[in-house]
Amino acid sequence: MSTLLIYGATGYTGRMAAERAKALALNFEIAGRNAKRLETLAAQLDVPYRVFDTREAESSLSGISVLLNFAGPFAQTAEPLMHACIRAGVHYLDITAEINIYRMAEGLGAEAAANHVMLLPGVGWDVVPTDSLAVHVAKRAVKPVALSIALQVPGSMSRGSAMSVSEIIGAGVLARVDGELVATPDAAPRLFDFGEGPVLCAPLSFGDLVTGWHSTGIRNIAMFVHITGDGFPEGDLSQLPDGPTPQQRAAHRARAVVEVTGADGATVRSVIETVNGYSYTPLAAVEAARRVINGERQPGFATPANMFGGGFAESIDGTVITDF
Repeated sequence: MSTLLIYGATGYTGRMAAERAKALALNFEIAGRNAKRLETLAAQLDVPYRVFDTREAESSLSGISVLLNFAGPFAQTAEPLMHACIRAGVHYLDITAEINIYRMAEGLGAEAAANHVMLLPGVGWDVVPTDSLAVHVAKRAVKPVALSIALQVPGSMSRGSAMSVSEIIGAGVLARVDGELVATPDAAPRLFDFGEGPVLCAPLSFGDLVTGWHSTGIRNIAMFVHITGDGFPEGDLSQLPDGPTPQQRAAHRARAVVEVTGADGATVRSVIETVNGYSYTPLAAVEAARRVINGERQPGFATPANMFGGGFAESIDGTVITDF
């Protein structure tokens, strides 16, 4: 029987994912670096657990078919876990928003394929809704030539997300131009309409600059973000709370907008609305892992939309796409 390993299971989102996997009666184990916290959670869920650092991962993956990584910042965990999975023949999934992780996975794609391993980063709110939406909107355009994606980030961030945002900002502002990722430090903010009127969105580099290219084939892609609520946290990020409360999550649904311009110059737009990103991520990530365990997989680098189809985002309850 195929076994899922949830790494980083005692973190804010990892715990919700482990609880979801238990509710679905998946065959899974939990793992991470904190033995005491793992022991407590494993007892609560009645599942086995493994304690190991990412640098020791390869020797700790015996009997595992799929690894789902929740341990951020992913700049510190993704590379050693990807390499370990490739060597051990284990499919790798994560929930990162950090663009450099997608670039790394893309670069390791050939090695992974040679070992019959899939590398599938971004199976949470980053990038499932936007990846699916990009495919959806591209089909509405005539010979699509340009793709613009804007995220609306509502409410407060978790500690892990804030640390990942620091990695994203550190990557600089990038765009895909004629099929190539290039630095665009002079990119200007622009207006996007998430369904309630135009709001100003700032350019920022997310994983869709990689996944959107693979999923749609569109050669020109730009990313933007509109922050509401508490915005980007400052100061000592380690002192932030684990994440929003259930009540805070329920109060803030998440939205993204995709615009695609066709060769005829016409632009089409759609908006996707989901439950709060922190609620959406464990649902989407565990569903992706369940599908991979059940045989939906391909060797090498993959995107959610290429792997599961453009309708994958809408398989999560509460997801609505509106065309304009």
